Amino acid sequence: MNLTPKEIVKYLDQYVIGQNAAKKTIALALRTRYRRMQLDEEMQNEIMPKNILMIGSTGVGKTEISRRLAKMMSVPFIKVEASKYTEVGFVGRDVESMIRDLVVNSISIVKAEREEENKSKIDNYILNKIVEKLLPPLPESASESKKDDYRYLLEAMEKKVESGEMDDKVIELDLAKLNIEFDDSGLPPEMAKVQESFSKVFASINKEDTKKEVSVKDAKSLLRQEAAQKLLDSTSINAEALRRAENGGIIFLDEIDKIALSEKSQGRNDPSKEGVQRDLLPIVEGSSVSTKYGTINTDHILFIAAGAFHVSKPSDLIPELQGRFPLRVELESLTEETLYQILTQTQNSLLKQYVALLGVEGMELIFEDDAVRAIAQLAHRANQNTEDIGARRLHTVLENILEEVSFDANEHKGTTFAITKELVHEKLDEVVEDDDLSRYIL
Repeated sequence: MNLTPKEIVKYLDQYVIGQNAAKKTIALALRTRYRRMQLDEEMQNEIMPKNILMIGSTGVGKTEISRRLAKMMSVPFIKVEASKYTEVGFVGRDVESMIRDLVVNSISIVKAEREEENKSKIDNYILNKIVEKLLPPLPESASESKKDDYRYLLEAMEKKVESGEMDDKVIELDLAKLNIEFDDSGLPPEMAKVQESFSKVFASINKEDTKKEVSVKDAKSLLRQEAAQKLLDSTSINAEALRRAENGGIIFLDEIDKIALSEKSQGRNDPSKEGVQRDLLPIVEGSSVSTKYGTINTDHILFIAAGAFHVSKPSDLIPELQGRFPLRVELESLTEETLYQILTQTQNSLLKQYVALLGVEGMELIFEDDAVRAIAQLAHRANQNTEDIGARRLHTVLENILEEVSFDANEHKGTTFAITKELVHEKLDEVVEDDDLSRYIL
């Protein structure tokens, strides 16, 4: 991914308002990974990633940054919640499973790339298989004139299949048995190997093709899987995927504050939060993890951790784990102006979403600027008076304002409805001013 830090920040600016410090830190971390890959191998091995810890209230953009990074990059990337892992020895997922998830994600990226590279071969395979069913081949003894006619018909049939003209036609396909894939990401390697053995047994029990009557349209997607399996080299895909996961993989570790032990929580109510932290240490520091596709080294995987730290503090994490996240970024709470910008400046903002949704009913929805300002003001006041849930408050506020309009939208086809400042205050003033009501409704 050859994007400059400025280009990364510019992309994130379309979806996340403010939080410039966090964006710059992440952009630099990503660019450093690109720079490292341009160096000789000896120097590459010496440069370790600088893991990042993002600290900020809920709803300020931590998870949104991770979602947008995942869409932007073609490097192996997964987002996981630290709270779903348990210490080794307890029932539940162990922390190594996040590395196996990363490898699975990497394989899907490489496989998609290889399919794109071999698109013409795969398309030809699918076309030939379908045309063969629609127009069975001539016997060898056929005359030259018949062969000429057949070639003409074949060409015409190929064009019809490609254009979608034959999509509704039903054909009988001989589908090869696809390998049964077990998802081993949540299992220890020993159990994954047992499952792999089962898949081989199942594959050997019934090797013959299965006959199935399907439409030409469905046949195209069914044969695509078969073509990919036959034409692509899975061994080289797995090797490339492991290499990419090792050198370019990024793991976004959300809710890390939920495994911190604060003095208030006396927190032994979960299967050892501290145990999960200890299990994370070798993974984040660098160790070898076995997967069914091979062993992966975690030395150069970048970890971005995030947490609200409402109850606990970053210093409540065990010291060794704190040391594994040298870069700290604090995200700012959202102001009234920031909430206004989130509603008006982000790509596919909430306002645009509501306009599009009610547009389906043939109703035109308009948000006056004064109304948008009022929404931002009331959302900010609700955040101050009750729990601060950041931009998520906008979802609740807008839903309260638009509930009746949305409910009756189908009866107002062809009409225009304006959301005014007066309507916003009428709907929300009483709720926002009453703390008890705010806690239950907003």
